[in-house]
Amino acid sequence: MSALPNPLALIAGDKQADRVVPPAGFTARLTIFTAAAMAFLAVFALALMLATGRIADSWGASLAQSSTVRVSAPTGQVEAQVAAVLEVLATTPGVAEAQVLSDEDQRALLEPWFGPDLPLDTLPVPKLIAITETPEGYDTAGLRARLAGEAPGAVLDDHTRWREPLVRAADRIRLVGLAALALIAATTAAIITLAASASLAANAQVIDVLRLVGARDTYIARAFVRRYTLRALAGAAAGTVFGMVAVWLMPAHDSSGGFLTGPGFAGLQWGLPLLIPPLAAIVAFLATRRAAFATLRERP
Repeated sequence: MSALPNPLALIAGDKQADRVVPPAGFTARLTIFTAAAMAFLAVFALALMLATGRIADSWGASLAQSSTVRVSAPTGQVEAQVAAVLEVLATTPGVAEAQVLSDEDQRALLEPWFGPDLPLDTLPVPKLIAITETPEGYDTAGLRARLAGEAPGAVLDDHTRWREPLVRAADRIRLVGLAALALIAATTAAIITLAASASLAANAQVIDVLRLVGARDTYIARAFVRRYTLRALAGAAAGTVFGMVAVWLMPAHDSSGGFLTGPGFAGLQWGLPLLIPPLAAIVAFLATRRAAFATLRERP
C-alpha cells in the first residue's frame, strides 16, 4: 500500500478522483454537522477548563500570601491578648504587616451570611487580625508555638485548608477537561469513519469500474480522504467560530470571583480555539484513511 500524497497535493485535489465521492448527500451533511457540533463543544470544554483553573490559581495565590489570627477570650482579656499577638507578629520574620480588623470590616465580612444589621457588640465575635506575608513566608509551627505562650486565646489560620482543596479541584477539572476533549476527538473520528465507510459502500460500483481501468487503491482512497478532511475542516471552523462567539457573549467576570461568571478565555488564550479546526482535520484525515483502505482491502 503506497503512501498518500503530500498535504499540498491533498489540498489541490484531482478532478477525476474527486468524481468518486458525491459532492453532497447524507454522509457529507453528517460529516460537516458532526465536526461543527464537536468543535463547538470543544470550545466550551476548553473555556471551562482554562477559566476554572485560572480562578482557582488566582484564589490560591491570594490565600498563599495571607493568613489570619483569631483571638477568642473573655471580654476583659481581649484587648490584652490582641496587643500580645501584635507584638509577637511584629517580631516574626516573614510577616510584612499585621492589622486588626475593625468592627466595620468584620461586619462587612459577615454581612453576606447574617445581613447588614448584625449587632457585633452584643455577640461573642472573636477579634480578627489579618496578616500579610512576605514572599519568603514565616515559620508556621514556630509562630503557633509563640502565640500559644503569649496569647492562649489566639488561633492561627494559614489558609492551608482553603488552599489545598482549590488546588486539587483545579487539577481534577483540568483532567476532566482533557478527558472531554479526548472523548470529543474519538467521537468525531468514529462518526467520520462510519460516514466514509457508508460512502465507500454506496459507491461500490464506481470503485469497481475504476479498478477495471487500472486505478490503484491509493488513487481511490485519496479522493475520499481529501473530501472528508476538507468537510471536517470546514465544519470544525464554523463550529469553532460559533463557540467563540457564544463564549464571548457569556457574562463577564464578576468581582466576587464566582465560578459562574467569566467562563471564557483571557488574553492569548483566545488563540487556543483556533487550533481546533486543524486538529479536527487531522482526526478526519486519519479516520478516513483508515476506513478507506480497510474497506478497499475487503473488496476483491
